This record gives sequence, C-alpha cells and structure tokens, in this order.
Amino acid sequence: MVEVKKIEVKSVISKSKLPVADFSVNPYVGCTHACKYCYACFMKKFTNHLEEWGSFLDVKFWREIKNPQKYAGKSFFMSSVTDPYNPQEEIYCRTRNFLETFQDVDINLSLQTKSDLILRDLDLLKKFKNIRVGFSINTLDENFKNDMDNAAPIERRINAMKILHENKIRTTCFISPIFPKITDVKKIIDATKNFCNLVWLENLNLRGNFKPIILNYVKEKFPQHLETYREIYNKKNFRHWFELDAEIKSYAEKNNLEYVYKRDDFEKNYSDPPTIVNYFFHDKVKKSAQI
Repeated sequence: MVEVKKIEVKSVISKSKLPVADFSVNPYVGCTHACKYCYACFMKKFTNHLEEWGSFLDVKFWREIKNPQKYAGKSFFMSSVTDPYNPQEEIYCRTRNFLETFQDVDINLSLQTKSDLILRDLDLLKKFKNIRVGFSINTLDENFKNDMDNAAPIERRINAMKILHENKIRTTCFISPIFPKITDVKKIIDATKNFCNLVWLENLNLRGNFKPIILNYVKEKFPQHLETYREIYNKKNFRHWFELDAEIKSYAEKNNLEYVYKRDDFEKNYSDPPTIVNYFFHDKVKKSAQI
C-alpha cells in the first residue's frame, strides 16, 4: 500500500549538481517503483519519511512559473531522485504540467524513466527541439526485474523507446545498474540498438542500507555468483569490471559500434547506430582502466 500525500512547494526547479544539467526537476518526493538498489533512498533523511522507500509518494504542487522564457538555453534533467513517470503521474499529471509550461521554451531537456507512461505525453515531447529520453534497463528477464522493482515490464519500456525513436526523439538505453554475472549487457544492446542513439553503461554501486539486501538476494537466488560479489563489494577487487570492459569493447568492434569512456561531449554524439558510453569506472579504478 502506497501512502500518497499532496504538498505545496515554492518551485519544482532546483540547481543541479549533475554535470549533465543546469537544473533538476523532481515533480515527486519518493518513487513508487521501489527499486531495491535505488541510490535515492538517501532522500529519506532530508524528507523526514519513516516509511520504507517505495511505499510513499509526495505529489508536488508548485507556484506558477510566470516567466519560463528566462530559462531559454538552459539544460534540465527529469528526474534526479524520482521517476517523472511514477504510476501516480497518470492521475496527478505533474510532469505533464511542467512540459506544458515549457513547451515553447528553447531548453535542453533530458528525461529518465522506467515507464512507458511517457507515451501519453508524446504530443508535448515532440514540441521540444532539444530533448532526450532515457530508459533504464538492466535485464531482459522479467522475473529478475520483478524481484528488483515495481516499474513497467522491460518489453513495454523497449516498445516505448522504439515509438519515441520513430518519432525522431533522441533516446538512450541506460543499462544500469549492471549486476555482475546477472545483467547481460550485450543482449540488452542487441535488443535496443535499433531504437536508441546512445547506450550508457553504469555498474552496480552497493552502498547504504541496500548493500546487505542485494548481497542476501544474490546469496539466495544466484549463489554461484556470490563470491564475485564478495570480491567486488567486500574486498574491493575490480577485476570483473576490467574484464567486462574488454568484453564490451570487443563486442562493439565486431558490431561497428563506437565505444567510448565517460566524456563531457557525450551529448553531441547521438548516433544511429548508437554510441556506447562507459560510466562504470569510478574514480578508484579509472586511472587503471585507462592504462
């Protein structure tokens, strides 16, 4: 049972700490997709929610944005700590409200979601000149997906990506988080490469309260891979990521796909077939990865 509450806020726009955007837009507090690995669960300590992450949602109602044109030329990311297309968006239309407000403003807009509800707003999305829609997909196995989140089935996400791509909207397949030995990166790229312009790769980063949850899940459902997880997340041995990097690099070469590491100009590199951008080398291993 999800507890939904309406709240009033001064603004839905906040300055972004992300390198990809000037501003973040989070129409909701919380996220009912309830991903077991969600990094955004840290928000509870700022919002005073005692409920389990995924079991509450605050619906934001903000003051009218009287002069949206002042944001022309700026970049926006929806959303950094929620999904702009939670199932409740179908009722409250807070994301749609933002899109309606900015439909005639020349902003650079990125949306990231796990839902095909975004197709409801296709009419508005097509009005933005600079827009990107990313779909988070880290498995093709619906059973594993259901163990990890309450979001839309993978098949529906891919179909939504296809429809947006056919409507000339730039799309990204965000393969994240990559579960070692469980996420089949190559199969996901094979299933989506005709419908996206970018593929982003990001590794599973276990931190906070969900680390024991994920490790216990692997122990129960994938015991054959438990030692790999212990090596990575307890002993800080990153060999697996180096091996996966080499494997994806070889796959990209064989399939004539560009494969690059994280770089500041990725937004300029939308292509068809897609460019694969590797983000899973964190600071501790990045130097070694480039040798």
